[in-house]
Amino acid sequence: MRLRFASRAVLGIGLAVALCGAVGHSLVAAITGGLAALLALFTVTDATVRGQAVTTALLPAVGLPVLALAAVLHAVPVARDLAFLAVVGAGVYARRWGPRGHSLGVFAFMMFFASQFLHTVPGQLPELYAAVLLSLSAAALVRFGVWCYERRLPGPVPVAVPTGGRGLARITTRQAVQAALGAGFALAVGQVLSDQRWYWAVGATWWVFVATTSRGETVVRGFRRFLGTVLGIVLGFAVAVPLHHDPVAAAVVVALSVFGIFYTAHVSYTWMMLAVTVMASMLYGLLGVLDPALLALRVSETAVGALGAVLAVLLVLPVTTHSVTEAWVERALRCVHACTAEAAARLAGSPDADPAPRVAELEAILGRVRLSLAPLVHPFSPMRHRKGRARHVLALLDDCAREVRGLASVAADPEASHDARLAAACWRVESAVEALTAPAPYSRTVEQTPQAAAADQPDQSEQPVLVHLHALERALVELAVPLRGARRATLGA
Repeated sequence: MRLRFASRAVLGIGLAVALCGAVGHSLVAAITGGLAALLALFTVTDATVRGQAVTTALLPAVGLPVLALAAVLHAVPVARDLAFLAVVGAGVYARRWGPRGHSLGVFAFMMFFASQFLHTVPGQLPELYAAVLLSLSAAALVRFGVWCYERRLPGPVPVAVPTGGRGLARITTRQAVQAALGAGFALAVGQVLSDQRWYWAVGATWWVFVATTSRGETVVRGFRRFLGTVLGIVLGFAVAVPLHHDPVAAAVVVALSVFGIFYTAHVSYTWMMLAVTVMASMLYGLLGVLDPALLALRVSETAVGALGAVLAVLLVLPVTTHSVTEAWVERALRCVHACTAEAAARLAGSPDADPAPRVAELEAILGRVRLSLAPLVHPFSPMRHRKGRARHVLALLDDCAREVRGLASVAADPEASHDARLAAACWRVESAVEALTAPAPYSRTVEQTPQAAAADQPDQSEQPVLVHLHALERALVELAVPLRGARRATLGA
């Protein structure tokens, strides 16, 4: 999947840039169009192909006005800076509307960022508009026509960020305030370092915030961004500096960088930032402004931007790692129960019951649990007890997911039948989930489950459904220990 994702990106972005060149657009317009195509292929993640097409069609509606605003304010620094911070806050706040809001917010921010990168002025807008529209069309042609592999695959399961209430109690609202203030810090300090490349610091703050929810996630992502940038600068000295005068070599390096961005995005943020930095270095080379001092300045600006994000999440309306993790774990447990109920109904003969979508949803939620717990299990985390507890929770949730997948596969077998003990086992799973998600003190139902489960332990060769259910019960029972310890630690703090 990652290979297809990256290969299609290179094809779509390459086609967009080639078309911009074929119609006579300038290098600046081709870069703007290539960026638009990259964002369309990277950030649009709606659950259905139809939804992806709608979001792609909406990108110009938010991107082109922002591009015009940035160009008009280019010569008015104070107004430009205030508008940039407003775009940052609005872009993060848009996450409350799910994947589409996220995509539109990122596209709006990057259009303003690109105008700073390319020093856009109003006279360039007609050409840039044409390049953006042409490039988005090329990207859409590749994504929805030439290579729409999603039509043959189950769509990604959208997992909304926990809202946490209204007003400042809502996580997306808090993050919008944090991002605007963090970007303000980055902008001010970045301009002290350079009155020409200050926007790098704002960009670093933005991209640290984009995929995080809690302060722990933001700190870890900030560190990974800085590390990836440093590694990318080192590689840039070895590749971009000696090769940027050769257009063919530069095009190959940019294509490889694009491939690296898309191929590593879901695996390692550090490696993705390395690829982004190499690509940016080569683009500066094509624009004729690349030198070692510029690459060193990028490291400094990135450090300032990451610091701005970290200070904002630590000091302004902080969202604790524990509160976010608890919400994701509870959602995962509820999904485990829903999977079990669907499987039981399917085995009982219900034609409408289907546990497969719930299994896919559980996998997506567990991905967010891992992201939320990443700060605690990070090698540099000094909290050994919390690190061990977090790893224990992840291992047990993975056990739950494995048993749920097995249960769903058995339920899909048309020869499988309902067993009288199945209802009792499903009831115990439901009771265990209720006990784990109920406010403290914990229900004793969880602690009584092992004895009840042992009373009707099945023959594993003859009762695969009950084998999976009993294993699921045991994992839920064991989860009570680390989750109880986490709650006690929070109450004590």
